[in-house]
Amino acid sequence: MQTTIYYNNEDAYLMAQVDAKGRRERKSRSAVLLSILEDYFESDKRLGEILVDIGTLTHADLCKGLELQKTRFTDKLLGDILLEEELVSPEAVERALMIQDRQREEVGNG
Repeated sequence: MQTTIYYNNEDAYLMAQVDAKGRRERKSRSAVLLSILEDYFESDKRLGEILVDIGTLTHADLCKGLELQKTRFTDKLLGDILLEEELVSPEAVERALMIQDRQREEVGNG
């Protein structure tokens, strides 16, 4: 997928910040922009919401997992339940946890 971003001179300072962040993190401009967008849209969300947002879990399966957590697996984390029930892949949970951890780090450092 390819995306084109149009910006004018008034936005140049923002793009300079994106480029500086890219140099610090050794990422491309597009990778930095995507991580900023992901952080913005996924902030303050719980694991299940992130999994639904990234398209790896349906809302119905999230509800099923939450119901199982409430009734049968009261001592288990939602991610573990979703994995055991094969409602989501380990890679999807790992990615969602990474997004969630990044949010918590930013809140802790902010």
